[in-house]
Amino acid sequence: MPRLVRHDATDPIKIDPRSLNPDKPIFICACGLSQNFPFCDGSHKPCRTVEQPGVLYTYDKARRNIIKQEPDA
Repeated sequence: MPRLVRHDATDPIKIDPRSLNPDKPIFICACGLSQNFPFCDGSHKPCRTVEQPGVLYTYDKARRNIIKQEPDA
C-alpha cells in the first residue's frame, strides 16, 4: 500500500556503528512512519491491518494518523 509521509530533514542521518549493540539485530524503517527514523520502532504494524491495496494514504505531520485516503493512480 502506498503512503505519503512528510520528511523535513535536509541532511543525512549519521549512524555510528560503535554506538550499536553488535548482539542485537538492527531494523531500518521502510514504511516512513517510525518516530525513531531511520530505525524501525514498530509503527508499521497498522500498515498491515488498516491500509488496503489500491489506496494511497496520507499521514499527518506526526506520522500517526491517516488524514486522507484516495485511489492510487
